[in-house]
Amino acid sequence: MKQYLELCQRIVDNGVWIINKRTGKRCLTVINADLSYDVANNQFPLVTTRRGFWKPAIAELIGYIRGYDNAEDFRKLGTKTWDANANLNKVWLNSPYRKGKDDMGRVYGVQGRRWKYDGGYIDQMRNIVNDLLLGIDDRGEILSFYNPGEFHMGCLRPCMYSHHFSLLGNTLHLNSTQRSCDVPIGLTFNMVQVYAFLKIIAKITNKKAGMAYHKIVNAHIYEDQLKLMKEIQLKRIPLKPATFHINQDINSLEDLETWVTLDDFWIKDYKSYGPIKYPFSV
Repeated sequence: MKQYLELCQRIVDNGVWIINKRTGKRCLTVINADLSYDVANNQFPLVTTRRGFWKPAIAELIGYIRGYDNAEDFRKLGTKTWDANANLNKVWLNSPYRKGKDDMGRVYGVQGRRWKYDGGYIDQMRNIVNDLLLGIDDRGEILSFYNPGEFHMGCLRPCMYSHHFSLLGNTLHLNSTQRSCDVPIGLTFNMVQVYAFLKIIAKITNKKAGMAYHKIVNAHIYEDQLKLMKEIQLKRIPLKPATFHINQDINSLEDLETWVTLDDFWIKDYKSYGPIKYPFSV
């Protein structure tokens, strides 16, 4: 929470106004932010200065791991985060690559599980898990969602676009890079996902989870979010963090692909202030 609030305050104090072409809105923006999460000691980065909705974040992460490309599949997991981008994005609605209602196209997990190559596909996620199971780290255990050649085939370019796993002895670390971040809304999801991704992959590869490092290149607060941030959230004092737990029966990538649901994840001792209804920009 301290890292999160310091970034929010930094944007308020030092941000520069930029007009975002996609949304047509002004954003108060800073460049480069680095956060870190101590997964080894279960320091779960769930926001407490407003109600944090961690379940949709985990559901979205599971959908990425499964390579889903349809908002309906994400809804079945327990999140509506892709409804707007799949169905309200005007550019995507007019795209010849859109297959119909709820179609997201070749975004995020599609690239992670089915990256097109020489007439076939590369399953990046499977390759990384296989290497880690064998104790292999060639300094390139990288899951990339960023495929410029296929941006036009999806409803949204990936924001959190790279996850680099590193093995030191039996301890697994993660460096995640994000090109763009809506700090009041998106970052509260993204922090949970970076933390959980390391914990989950460490679990299924029989490794000890270490540190998760989260780099954000463009961190911003939209103009219609600024008043709520300044007058409500930044005036609240952080509460003690919750702890995050995983069903110990989850032992493989196949488990994540098949039977795992939100019921297999839970948190303990979570206390927070009430929700803040920040406007969301499509």
